[in-house]
Amino acid sequence: MSTASDAPKRRGKAPAGERVADWADGRLGIYTLAKANMRKIFPDHWSFMLGEVCLYSFIIVILTGVYLTLFFHPSMAEVTYHGAYVPMHGVHMSEAYASTLDISFDVRGGLLMRQIHHWAALVFLVGMFVHMMRVFFTGAFRKPREINWLFGFLLLVLGMFTGFTGYSLPDDLLSGTGLRFMEGAVLSIPVVGSYIAMFLFGGEFPGTEIIPRFFVIHVLLLPGIMLGLVVAHLILVFYHKHTQFAGPGRTEKNVVGMPLLPVYMAKAGGFFFLVFGIIAVIAATVTINPIWVLGPYRPDQVSTNAQPDWYMGFSEGLVRAMPGWEIVLPGGYTLALGVLIPLMIFPLILAAIALYPFIEAWVTGDKREHHILDRPRNAPTRTAFGAAWIALYFICLVGGGNDLWATHFHLSINAITWSVRILFFLGPVITFIVTKRICMGLQRRDREKVLHGRESGIIKRLPHGEFVEVHEPLSQERLHTLTAHEQHKPLEIGPEKDENGVVRKVGPLQKLRVKLSHGYYGEGNQVPKPTVEEYKELTSGHGHH
Repeated sequence: MSTASDAPKRRGKAPAGERVADWADGRLGIYTLAKANMRKIFPDHWSFMLGEVCLYSFIIVILTGVYLTLFFHPSMAEVTYHGAYVPMHGVHMSEAYASTLDISFDVRGGLLMRQIHHWAALVFLVGMFVHMMRVFFTGAFRKPREINWLFGFLLLVLGMFTGFTGYSLPDDLLSGTGLRFMEGAVLSIPVVGSYIAMFLFGGEFPGTEIIPRFFVIHVLLLPGIMLGLVVAHLILVFYHKHTQFAGPGRTEKNVVGMPLLPVYMAKAGGFFFLVFGIIAVIAATVTINPIWVLGPYRPDQVSTNAQPDWYMGFSEGLVRAMPGWEIVLPGGYTLALGVLIPLMIFPLILAAIALYPFIEAWVTGDKREHHILDRPRNAPTRTAFGAAWIALYFICLVGGGNDLWATHFHLSINAITWSVRILFFLGPVITFIVTKRICMGLQRRDREKVLHGRESGIIKRLPHGEFVEVHEPLSQERLHTLTAHEQHKPLEIGPEKDENGVVRKVGPLQKLRVKLSHGYYGEGNQVPKPTVEEYKELTSGHGHH
């Protein structure tokens, strides 16, 4: 005869995995948290993959960097090489350079890991650049995402300096030339430049401490800060929800797309391995930074065709294009303006990019939250600013490689330098004007499409002999996309006197704000959307073909 006390024995124990999950949920509340967030919706648009490319390449950089750290010796102590690379036998070099040769030729898979690490870093920076341009041109930085824009901007800047410290570690002739350039830039800082250089290098250049210090910065300091920023960036993306392009059913209050589990996670996991695979294939087939060809660094030598990586070419282009001006102050103190002025311009341009969301919000007076993205053509002034900045970047990039442009295309290096100097001022202005006109033209084309439909390519002859092209009406979805954008009104100063007849005081800052607001949304900066009456009249058959 069975009793009630036998019931638990008959049911048996729950599976071990379930018991562990119940134990963790009882203490951490994981199930409740997962239930609330695992069905979160993500938009399905190809441009959002740019951020994923950045994230996945960053993970690859961390993983390969950990592997390389196990074999690298960050020391500038001089040794004589007797490793696997025979052409270098008997050459005196730093321990850092010798260990990099060992990683390349003695450690199993070491050269592939070096190449994957370097290529993944480049992909990360390219991805960050393109991703931020996507965010900029679509207005995804607007409230409430201004802080996240700053996080992304800091990730890009820190990635640039992490890359610089990373390719300086092997202590080869190319990276040593880059360090020499950095030392000259530091020395141009008035008053404290020489002290900073002595501290960094541990004495006169090249010193004995720069590689160990760069190693700590490259392996611990900068990646730690970047990892924290990545986590904060993802938390804010999750909290604010994703932006989305205008379309039927999409509002400022919802997100149309796929749930995080299982659809998005499955696609994201596959995309990670796709990114990893492509980077691995590139690393296995395209050589980058072959330090054994360059040789160890010697202060009395300069690497032929020494160029910075593309993300640092902007700063070098500023220095190469700047005239070698100097001012000798009383007491014999010299200001090297040829280096100091570019060093001042570089952070100012970066600061303007970082603060742009706050500048635009102040100019337009828009304090609302935005979750629907702009089409770049519908924000012509912003788009023109972005295009002007890209033009400036590439102009300075040409300046940073003026010697290679001269030798490869048989041009005068002086002509290239003067062209860069002139285009530094004219190029962004011309790009701004042309881009704005293109945006306005695209707006007019969208208006024509809404009113007259799509050109079908079918030609018909009317009874009175006129030949016309038949236009097909757009779908409701397409009409919604072309007309979903807002028509902003510029700020106005208002009446000169208030309701009591007292003259209002308008400060110069307010006048500037109103003028800039008209530059964004005034007449000639946006094409009016078709009204319902216009659309009905044209589609009712009166003159519509």
